[in-house]
Formats: sequence, C-alpha cells, structure tokens
Amino acid sequence: MSVSMLDAQERAGEHPSSGLGAYTRDYLARVRGGNMGALPAVLGLLTLVVAFSVARPEFVTAGNLANLLHQGAAVTVIAMGLVFVLLLGEIDLSAGFASGVCASVLAVLLTNFGLPWYVAVLGAIATGAAIGLVIGLLVAKLGIPSFVVTLAAFLAFQGAVLLLVKGGTIVAVDDPTIKKINFDGRFTPLQGWVLYGVTIAGMLALHLWRRYSRVRHGLAADPLSVIALRVVTVAVLLGAAVWTLNLERSKNDAISQRGVPMVVAILGLLLWLCTFVLNRTAFGRHVYAVGGNREASRRAGIHVDAIRIAAFVICSTMAAVGGIVAASRDASVNPNTGGSNVLLYAVGAAVIGGTSLFGGKGRVLNAVLGGAVVAVIENGMGLMEYSPGTKYVVTGVVLLLAAGIDAVTRRRAAAAGLR
Repeated sequence: MSVSMLDAQERAGEHPSSGLGAYTRDYLARVRGGNMGALPAVLGLLTLVVAFSVARPEFVTAGNLANLLHQGAAVTVIAMGLVFVLLLGEIDLSAGFASGVCASVLAVLLTNFGLPWYVAVLGAIATGAAIGLVIGLLVAKLGIPSFVVTLAAFLAFQGAVLLLVKGGTIVAVDDPTIKKINFDGRFTPLQGWVLYGVTIAGMLALHLWRRYSRVRHGLAADPLSVIALRVVTVAVLLGAAVWTLNLERSKNDAISQRGVPMVVAILGLLLWLCTFVLNRTAFGRHVYAVGGNREASRRAGIHVDAIRIAAFVICSTMAAVGGIVAASRDASVNPNTGGSNVLLYAVGAAVIGGTSLFGGKGRVLNAVLGGAVVAVIENGMGLMEYSPGTKYVVTGVVLLLAAGIDAVTRRRAAAAGLR
C-alpha cells in the first residue's frame, strides 16, 4: 500500500480501532512507519509559541496575535495554492511574483481606471487564472519542466510588476472594501463569538456525519471519543484566540480595535473550500493519484494533463487572492509586492506543514500550519530584535529540517513496504 493511499485513509478517517486507546496505538504505529503527517509542524509550532511567550511576554498579547494573523495571511493563501502543485511532484517558482502581478492589476484598475472594487478583484483573479493556464499548458502539453517554466515566469513577472506600477512608483489602494480584507476590517466581539460557534458546530456536524455515513456503509470509522477530543481541543484553542482578539488593543481611546480580523474568515473559507476539493471530489482523488504514480494514473483512465493544468490554474488563482490580501494589508502596491521572501516563505510554509516535495502526500491544512510556523518565527524573532539575516537563517534551517523529515519518513515507509 502506498503512502498516498495511507494518507487518503487518514483523511477519510479509516481506522480499524473502536476505542481511544486502540486508536492511539494505531496512530503511533503509523508514525513509526513513516506516516507522520503534520505532527512535526504541530510540535514545532507549540515549541516556538512557548519559547517566544517565555522570552517576550508581549508575544501573547491581543495586538501581537492580530499582527501575526495579518502578517501571515498572504503567504498562507499562496501556500494553499502551492499544495495542489506540490502534490503532483511539480513546483511553481513564479507564485510570489504572480501574486504581485495580480495585486498590481487590482491597484491599477482601482486607482488609475477608477473601477469598482468587485471589477478590480475579478480582474486580478482572472489574471491569476490566465497565468496558471499558460504555465500548465507549457508544462503538460509541451513537456517543459515546471522548474524551468516557472523560473522563466518568475523573471518575467518581476518586469511585469515594474511595467504595471510605472517603474518605482507606489500605487495606493484606498478602496474601503479592499482595505477591510486585511487592514482595518474586524468583526464585532459578538460577531466573533457567533463565527466561533458556527465553526465549532460545523466541525462537529461534519465529523458526526462522516462517521454516520461510514458506519452505515459498513466501513471503519473514528471512535466518538476521538471526535470529541478533536472538537474540544479545537474549541478550546479557537475560544482562547477569539477571547484574546476581543480585548482592546488600541492605544487611542477614541478608536477601538477589538474583534477578530476579517481575514481570519477568508482564510477559514479558503481552507474549507480547498480541503473539500481535495478530499471530497473526484478531481482531488485524481490529484493524489497522479502525484503518487503518474503513469499508473494514465493507464487507469485519468486525464493526467488536465489534472496538471488545473493544479497550476488553482495555484496561480490562489496566488492572485494572496496578492489581493497583501495589497489590502499594505494599502498599496509597489515593485516589491510579491517579491523578496514571499515565494520562499510560501513554499516553506507548505513543506514545513507536512506537504511532500516528492508528490502524492499532503493537505491544505499543512499550508496553514506551516504558514503559522513561518509567521511565528518572523514575528517572535522580530520581537527579540534579531537581525533579518538571523531570521532567514533560522527559517532556512527549519525548512531543511522539514524536508529532511519528509525524506526520512518516506524511506522508512518504503522499507516497511508501504510505498
């Protein structure tokens, strides 16, 4: 049985155990067999949060938590899209500057042409989809390696951003609706708790329905105790986050900054949508199949080229959304939008979270966890006043460790006959 098949079983909840103790033993057996999933990212994130909280108590304040969410949102969205490409064993080096191109299109349509915000957003997203379609066609139909195609696009898109923003100028993004996305948009405290309640209720309903459906069809399902533990854990963590974000973080008595940032709802919606596509659709199953064994998938009747093209389209479209989120946070677009360390952090987020560079293994949730790790490292080390060079070194070491863990676990799985 392949690692990708085991990963699919884990996502579907296929556990032969009927109790919490047996479930735990099965999970530990899978970890020993090389199927670690997002465990390293979760343990790393917990370690970093504890370490920075002890070193800098202001790390766990409401203001810094909100800042963490704003900082990491764009990179996390781009990383979600990269998961689709990485699952195929491909790479997209242009995702960072593709987000910059789409953000520039948004800014130009808003500022230079005075178009409504929804037209500008559609224009930016359409640009991202077109970029992904061209890259996908070049990779799938012409057979050019994705590394080469996206490296060329990486260079070309830098020039495209410069052309769109007229060289070195800064194009302001003053539309109030766009700015609410990741700049000054917040839910009221009551709305935050309602959103929290809907999220937890939806999670519980989804788990129970999945369990009911599997039991009805005579398939193994997660024990109720495991479902309860998952829901309670998420409820406690999210509840603590909502309570913290509902605290007043403004230093000006005339302006309130209480509430959950609206970008959190956007991230949650994108996470649910992408997870649904990968886990609950034929397209998602085909993505895992192609990433696990392209030739076997072709012989099984899967349209491999169409899957590869669609993955690049999704990746670039998510990059466009990430560009919009970045433009909202900065309230402007400049020649460096989407550049600098955006691509490195986005790829790092996906890999650190547990998505394999070899294809066939990973989840969209991995990108969110990895994005949290990257954001915590950058934010925490900033609070400790480390230099940018030190931040890059530490992030690079964490990425290398994640890739090393992936390679070692795959070798252990192969030795155990699981791949």
